[in-house]
Amino acid sequence: MNLLQINSAPWGLYVVGGLLLVALLVIIVLVKKTYRQQQVVTDAVNKYNSLQQKVDSLELQSLEARLNPHLFKNVLNSIQSHAYQTYFALDKLANVLDYILYESRNKLVTPKEEIEFALNLIEINKIKVSPLFELKVKTRISDNDPLYEEAILAPLISIDLIENAFKHADLQSQDAFISIVFEFKDGCFYLTVSNKISTKKSMVKTNSGIGTKTLDQRLHILYNDAYKLDRFIEEDVYIAHLKINLLERKAKVFTTG
Repeated sequence: MNLLQINSAPWGLYVVGGLLLVALLVIIVLVKKTYRQQQVVTDAVNKYNSLQQKVDSLELQSLEARLNPHLFKNVLNSIQSHAYQTYFALDKLANVLDYILYESRNKLVTPKEEIEFALNLIEINKIKVSPLFELKVKTRISDNDPLYEEAILAPLISIDLIENAFKHADLQSQDAFISIVFEFKDGCFYLTVSNKISTKKSMVKTNSGIGTKTLDQRLHILYNDAYKLDRFIEEDVYIAHLKINLLERKAKVFTTG
């Protein structure tokens, strides 16, 4: 081994060590830069989610503000057109108004309260139809379900489907009917409404579709993918089926909150 080879060995180590040091510094800089970028992205996502929640809250308040007067008008029209049943109707109306004025101000009510409200609403709408009209109302409730009496359901969520049944049903035909079924089991709220479709063309009114549009918007804002609403027609029967998985929704709120 000559002298040149002996002297060059340490310099080779220095060069390799220097390159490794530079590479390490580059890695550190990249890691810090990546971390900062991730932090920026995370902050941006958090800000977006916060703004989205505010927008949803404002939109929901707007929807609820339009919803209550719309319901009042429909209920009062029902009573006015059938004065001979006013005493009975007013008794039910008192319960409905208490719910609207007080309970619906809460963001959430119990499924039990919502179903009781809906049953009172159905009694008021019954004055529109003949005593011989086939109106079937059923409740299938798991009373021992802990969520049944827990404030976890949005108030007035059942109005639209019920009112649409009375509005669009064929009330004159001999085989006409309206069927309304409430279910609560396994932490899920179910409402199934079906009616024979009227062959008469209903008059198109301004804002006549506000209830349906409002329901769709509220469900999307409140429950996102924890609900399912199907509307379909089988022969001459219109069917609407709503399912809200309150247990799933509660779990998501708990994990994110």
